[in-house]
Amino acid sequence: MLSRVLDRQRATVLLVTAVLCALLQTAVSVKHENFKTCQQSGFCRRNRAYADDAASLGKSWTSPYRLDNALTLKDGVAKGTILKDLKGSPKPVELPIALSFLDSGTVRIEIDEAQRQKGEIEMRHNSPARKERYNEASKWSLVGGLSKGKAEVASAGKDKTTIVFGTQQEYQVQIKHNPFSMDFVRDGESHVRLNGQGLLNVEHWRQKVEKVQEEVKEGEEKKEEKEETPKEESAEDESTWWEETFGGNTDSKPRGPESIGLDITFPGYENLFGIPEHATSLALKETRGSSGAYSEPYRLYNGDVFEYEMDSPMTLYGAIPFMQAHRKDSTVGVFWLNAAETWVDIVKAKPSSNPLSLGIGEKKDTRTHWFSESGVLDLFVFLGPTPKDVISSYTELTGYTQLPQQFAIAYHQCRWNYVTDEDVKDVDRKFDKHRIPYDVIWLDIEYTEGKKYFTWDSDTFPNPIGMQQQLDDHERKLVVIIDPHIKNEGNYHVVDELKSKDLAVHNKDNNIYEGWCWPGSSHWIDCFNPAAIEWWKTLFTFKGFPGTAKNTWLWNDMNEPSVFNGPETTMPKDNLHFGNWEHRDVHNVNGLTFVNATYEALYNREKVHKRPFVLTRSFFSGSQRMGAMWTGDNQAEWSHLAASFPMVLSMNIAGFPFAGADVGGFFGNPSKELLTRWYQVGIWYPFFRGHAHIDTRRREPYLAGEPYTSIISQALRLRYQLLPAWYTAFHEASVNGAPIVRPSYYVHPSDEQGFTIDDQLYLGSTGLLAKPVVAEGAEQVDIYIADDEKYYDYFDFSIVSGAGKTHRVAAPLDKVPLLMQGGHIIPRKDRARRSSGLMRWDPYTLVVVLNNEGTAEGELYTDDGESYDFQDGAYIHRKFVYNSASKSLRSEDLATVGKKTKEYLKSMLKVKVEKLIIVAPPVTWAGKTEVLVKEDGAKEGRKAGMEYHKAETGKAAWAVVKNPGISVGATWSIDFS
Repeated sequence: MLSRVLDRQRATVLLVTAVLCALLQTAVSVKHENFKTCQQSGFCRRNRAYADDAASLGKSWTSPYRLDNALTLKDGVAKGTILKDLKGSPKPVELPIALSFLDSGTVRIEIDEAQRQKGEIEMRHNSPARKERYNEASKWSLVGGLSKGKAEVASAGKDKTTIVFGTQQEYQVQIKHNPFSMDFVRDGESHVRLNGQGLLNVEHWRQKVEKVQEEVKEGEEKKEEKEETPKEESAEDESTWWEETFGGNTDSKPRGPESIGLDITFPGYENLFGIPEHATSLALKETRGSSGAYSEPYRLYNGDVFEYEMDSPMTLYGAIPFMQAHRKDSTVGVFWLNAAETWVDIVKAKPSSNPLSLGIGEKKDTRTHWFSESGVLDLFVFLGPTPKDVISSYTELTGYTQLPQQFAIAYHQCRWNYVTDEDVKDVDRKFDKHRIPYDVIWLDIEYTEGKKYFTWDSDTFPNPIGMQQQLDDHERKLVVIIDPHIKNEGNYHVVDELKSKDLAVHNKDNNIYEGWCWPGSSHWIDCFNPAAIEWWKTLFTFKGFPGTAKNTWLWNDMNEPSVFNGPETTMPKDNLHFGNWEHRDVHNVNGLTFVNATYEALYNREKVHKRPFVLTRSFFSGSQRMGAMWTGDNQAEWSHLAASFPMVLSMNIAGFPFAGADVGGFFGNPSKELLTRWYQVGIWYPFFRGHAHIDTRRREPYLAGEPYTSIISQALRLRYQLLPAWYTAFHEASVNGAPIVRPSYYVHPSDEQGFTIDDQLYLGSTGLLAKPVVAEGAEQVDIYIADDEKYYDYFDFSIVSGAGKTHRVAAPLDKVPLLMQGGHIIPRKDRARRSSGLMRWDPYTLVVVLNNEGTAEGELYTDDGESYDFQDGAYIHRKFVYNSASKSLRSEDLATVGKKTKEYLKSMLKVKVEKLIIVAPPVTWAGKTEVLVKEDGAKEGRKAGMEYHKAETGKAAWAVVKNPGISVGATWSIDFS
């Protein structure tokens, strides 16, 4: 009993300390001194200096890299060797290169270093770390799309080799031998150029000659110590080659300098997108060379950044090194597959001066410069030509977002922390009392006993099963947090097993690493180790984690990893993971491996598998396969509300669409107006969760008071009404990688005025265009319309039209600005329920929005919302088409029949389409009172009533067909003639 009291006292001290730190941080925001600038990162400084040297020499600069002899092409792979010439040395460095031409038209370029590859180097400090460059990022990130395609050598000369590739041989790569460079050509024009600026930089292994301590004789002065260095390196800055100190930690760098760098130019492209995660605009900004440029490169180094600042290239919690370049009617992209710390510089080169052109028709080249601290160079080039093509090719490689359970795309209610199981049950009851829908309630770290994961605090959560049973009564779920740090405390079975099985991350001396996080002294599970994953699975069984139930799901936080006493609040780079890879090599993929372990554990928790739900803070390319992400510790400020839209859009076009931000802001107390507007924004996040810090006031929607509670409830009900459209969009993302919410440039790739717009979005393929308010006191918004189609207000059918213009739309506090683009059919469910699970058997409404030609189409996908039966055909996938010529609406089957199709369709027979709403119908329908409904297989049609409502000033006419009596899963047609 005494030990338990002492443990609680220690926990209280830690908690008070954390809260005090939070209060202090609130006043000063992010602590920049805790995170490196480029100047403080040795390899970043060196690669930028390399670029500066090249720029200062201009045309006299010559890259020291050349292709040795010709490439050999066999079975879609071209191989050769690049030679790096060294000053003062007759022996060049050998760099094996391989170009793989894939079926999709994508090209993969891999460059390694022969000496390290062969293990012919000496490790400093007797380090047990691997000698090779890290080449296993692909093991975690890539899951498909690697089949080789057609390729052949079109020409091979002394100075240049040209290879044509693609299904129709429509692409080519032109390889210049000396100096080495590559141009990727489509339609006779170069779209991507590698090493065009000569910034390829592979820091080869070189042996350090340690300082010699000379004997000092009595009476003599000590001479300055000198360090011998190979002559060819004498002109380079060696100050960060062999060790580097930051934040009180010294990185031992047992392999010496080993960074890789490359310039990638996009000729004729001015707009770049991607490389999340950063709190900045969707369109990437310059980092050098202009008055409006950032002073730092974009950094990709997953970190626990407390109260991050706006409009910054500073690193955040996740890293996706995938970039797109876009111009009118053309998109290309690159994927820099490297898990080490990475920086990216961006410069838009001015067009060459032509006094006769007056600047007309001139295009800028955008030059990017990528550099990573270690690893092989592994680059994919995508030649488009559309945003959809580029994103689809990228996600074919890294995997599509998982199709989540239905509850996961509904509303989640969270805070740090709901303090008891009775508190959770009370919140649950109050949501019902105020008729506010929600699906999931969350528990942060305080549910545990002394921050020991896989335990419950028996004083505050004495009956977790009873709590979850109450939630389950209304089809609701519980999410609990489990982080990768395991409390280092005696008689705690989890840490005891972690140590005894040797499944933790090691330090540079190959002993189990100890650091500090929420529990105090902690160890970190090493999920690169297959044995660790198998052990982790055992902890999530209902026996291994008593108190959990079938409606319990998971939240993985702090998995960058966050280490409170580590350099840059993370793990030392010379720590060792499974296989003796250094942490520097794998840092950005670390969070993915932890989520992968949790995903596998939840997948195997029950004999009949359910789709796991896991939320992650840290991520890398491929994390989208395993769950959702959120943008971390934002603040209850209008600027953070506004920034959430471009941040979520950036994730969507980077292949990780299941993204969201903490509604209301994690830190601070939002005003009632800000909270209300944030819910109106949050309903457009694919991942929709309200969350708050332990030090904030309670802010559940029912506490806001009127009129705010009613307005927030109205916004939530709009999300629930549109869940069929959301689920259909998620399905599309799960099969082809398409963004769930889409920026203007993706939907309208020809409209140059809309390329950089990032404060409005389209929902999937529905034609729904949302532009919520993100400014204090605003009561109107300006919505940009790119095309000639008419748009209609979702609520009253007001007409908005005019291509290439912004249109002012009223947006009082109780209104969400939402338009419907003509030409779409939108599925929804109109009956208000407490949770999405209770909507399962509800009927559908189809909103048919006719375009200028009088046609419309749309899709609906649905299944049981939780299992994998859809893989055996247990789903409905329909296409709805209204044809103006035949004056009919028909339902077409897009599904593939499987062994469970018949049984599922039988279960859905009673789920009907209860209403059709037709927006902008022909005026000839005036006075029409009925339509003819024909179901496939029926001998005769039947009549259904229709009401026509004529147009009013500024508003479209509309018609409604009630109770047509058609099954949502059947084939049918409705004749309006």
